[in-house]
Amino acid sequence: MPKQTEMGKAFEYACLKALYEALTYNQDVIIENASSVNIARKFYQNMNDDDAQKMDLAAQAAVRVIVRLEPQLGNPQNNVPLYLNIQGDARGKAGDVRDVLCIRRQNEWEIGFSCKRNHFAVKHSRLSNIIDFGEQWFSKPCSAQYFSDIAPIFIELKSLKAAHELWRNIDDKAQRFYVPLLDAFIDELRRLDASFPGEIPPALIKYLLGRNDFYKVIEKDSNRTTEIQVFNLSGSLNRSAGGVHPQTRISQIRLPNRIFDISYKQNSDNTVIITCDNGWAISLRIHNASSKVEASLKFDVNLVGTPNLGSFIEPW
Repeated sequence: MPKQTEMGKAFEYACLKALYEALTYNQDVIIENASSVNIARKFYQNMNDDDAQKMDLAAQAAVRVIVRLEPQLGNPQNNVPLYLNIQGDARGKAGDVRDVLCIRRQNEWEIGFSCKRNHFAVKHSRLSNIIDFGEQWFSKPCSAQYFSDIAPIFIELKSLKAAHELWRNIDDKAQRFYVPLLDAFIDELRRLDASFPGEIPPALIKYLLGRNDFYKVIEKDSNRTTEIQVFNLSGSLNRSAGGVHPQTRISQIRLPNRIFDISYKQNSDNTVIITCDNGWAISLRIHNASSKVEASLKFDVNLVGTPNLGSFIEPW
């Protein structure tokens, strides 16, 4: 397992631990005995003292903010115990990006956190000759024209993979692979948007952010802060607990309905920007995810424009 993945799992456990320590003063809190929790705990325990301390401070900062936004965390009423869990990776693949869950089964309430360290990417999707991104992203299959357009690109990539070629030995990889693939991707996305008016923009955001509302917790070592972003897409976050109201109100986010533009980022041959209404803009950077040539290419997807999500910076 790569070091980055180990550190990410450890940070998930640090967030779970911070929640437990902050909330046990007035209620029963149970950390569920799940394999995903045990795996994350193991990676956390294997961290050196300096990394573990930074994770603890970053997680505690996040909890300070979220407790103010979610009265049900600190005001259990009769809905005890509070269960804490870490989701397995399969849930993310199924469209649930939340890593850490807080659950009250008595009143069927839950919230979740997506825990990140020093990066803001929302998705890492792949393109290949057999991946139907239209079906995966929007439940709208790509056209035969799209697969015909991309076939020569992946035939060449398969040949290079069979020869055990490395990307560092490939000349003009952007013009040979990135640009023609992105051109075909842009054409197909425009076709899908024209064929299904108003359906593609909200489906794109739901694909990128998952089907559940969540808090995104980002540890930023460079300036010793934690950023908490509130993705309240369906209005399930930031609710009152009886007569106890959140200290800050967060509005429900408006999803996009129209794509204004799909084009290359200025002076770039590997990044496409999708600009939508209601303040949304998405950056998709295509790249080779390995030093070895593979028969697929990967998107690094970031939100470069959003409505007013509700974002908080907490120092530690």
